[in-house]
Amino acid sequence: MFATLSDRLTSTFRNLRTRGRLSEADIDATIREIRRALLDADVAVPVVRAFTGTVRERALSAEVSGALNPAQQVVKIVQEELVAILGGEQRPLRFAKRPPTVILLAGLQGAGKTTLAGKLGLHLRERGHTPLLVAADLQRPNAVTQLQVVGERAGVPVFAPHPGVQETAAGLVGTPGDPVGVAREGLAWAQERQHDVVIVDTAGRLGVDAEMMQQAADIRDAVDPDEILFVVDAMIGQDAVTTAQAFAEGVGFTGVVLAKLDGDTRGGAALSIASVTGSPVMFASTGEKLTDFEVFHPDRMASRILDMGDVLSLIEQAERAFDAEQAAKMAEKLVGGEDFTLDDFLVQVQGLRQMGSMKKMLGMLPGMAQMRDAIDSFDEREVDRIEAMVRSMTPAERANPKIINGSRRSRIARGSGTTVTDINQLLERFGQAQTMMRQVARGGGVPGMPGMPGFGMGKKSRGRSAPAPAKGKGRGAKSGNPAKRAQQEREAAERASGQPSAPAGSAFGLGGGATPPAAPPGPAAELPPGMERFLRR
Repeated sequence: MFATLSDRLTSTFRNLRTRGRLSEADIDATIREIRRALLDADVAVPVVRAFTGTVRERALSAEVSGALNPAQQVVKIVQEELVAILGGEQRPLRFAKRPPTVILLAGLQGAGKTTLAGKLGLHLRERGHTPLLVAADLQRPNAVTQLQVVGERAGVPVFAPHPGVQETAAGLVGTPGDPVGVAREGLAWAQERQHDVVIVDTAGRLGVDAEMMQQAADIRDAVDPDEILFVVDAMIGQDAVTTAQAFAEGVGFTGVVLAKLDGDTRGGAALSIASVTGSPVMFASTGEKLTDFEVFHPDRMASRILDMGDVLSLIEQAERAFDAEQAAKMAEKLVGGEDFTLDDFLVQVQGLRQMGSMKKMLGMLPGMAQMRDAIDSFDEREVDRIEAMVRSMTPAERANPKIINGSRRSRIARGSGTTVTDINQLLERFGQAQTMMRQVARGGGVPGMPGMPGFGMGKKSRGRSAPAPAKGKGRGAKSGNPAKRAQQEREAAERASGQPSAPAGSAFGLGGGATPPAAPPGPAAELPPGMERFLRR
């Protein structure tokens, strides 16, 4: 949703970083670009005016003029002010001292209240609570049935004593009933069966009217909720702010839930609603699945907007998706010297699938705005194809991919509905993953990671390892540098003193099946400075 705003702000700050010192004209030009970006994102005008005014005042102050890097300091100020207009700090749900905790959902029809009731119920159930959904929306056709289906998928019971209005082939049948009575009965039912959270789904309208406000107020008075969450469709722009103000005056609410945050709209409601209403955004619905639901963190959302990534949310998703016991078994297997197999690879791929959309995960990494086109073109079905290819292999092939010859590759391709080229690419990627796992198990670190022992990548890391022989020179060639020539002479003397040299064709000084010679007493060679910390006595 924030892609356009993120691109505009990133471009603005990129131009700002080219200047060593910032003049007042530079800051004014930056503020103008920020103002245009926010207005194009459909952010409320009062919020834009207050935001840009605060940023300009801080950017012209001593905290920027005295900074070593003024451009980075301006970016820091913009991030802090974005966090402020998004609500400041994340506020968790307030639970009642004496259960059950009552949560009332309010909002317009079509905002996604019923689906969000199931998402919130699943979110609470996964955290050890025993929620109950109460179907108090008796006016929208099939609203009760929809809540029952959503509750069943979420594994949360639904209290629905009245069917409400039903849509059939013959037309609408049934009566709206008494939603206030249903809400009151649902609360009593939850108390009898010791549910610690009650989520009441209320009716909405296509627009704000007195009848809807009165009904919501009556339900509020009947159940005395601990939290009233206003569910707003983030795709309706500044109308969301207007509707929120009407609900705040008519019913009141303690928090906001942004639904449909995965849409392609400009996202102005998300940036405006907390500042205009004074109520924090507590949750965000980011997709159609019940698991596409997350706690709203203003600081993390500001980082996403500024293309700084959201690594903390990515880690939390990984912790929920990957089994800790399974990860421990994998670690024991690698430490024990067992090799990484295609079965293990399949387990890792399935864990990635459980984390959700690959596009969303990639979008949480810092700097991914520059690769947005590549991410958007990524085919989510690639994970399914990988799983199909691995499952088309025999147990022996998964355990030892080296036996997969040409005919086996053709058979696997036919069985998985792919091509031999796809099989070749999969085995190549698996080989890279297997090599990395072996190096990690040996304590060598991850290949390509700077500063990790045993591996190098690029010119800097090559400088830490043994120098390569000069191009066009043999092993016995002497350097023109006197110090280096003296070192070469000492090494030649040591080799002549009887120390064994590496047999031809061996990269580690050992022949085929040979046993390494016993290490001589004392250090065999001088260690580079700083490498002593890698020794273990």
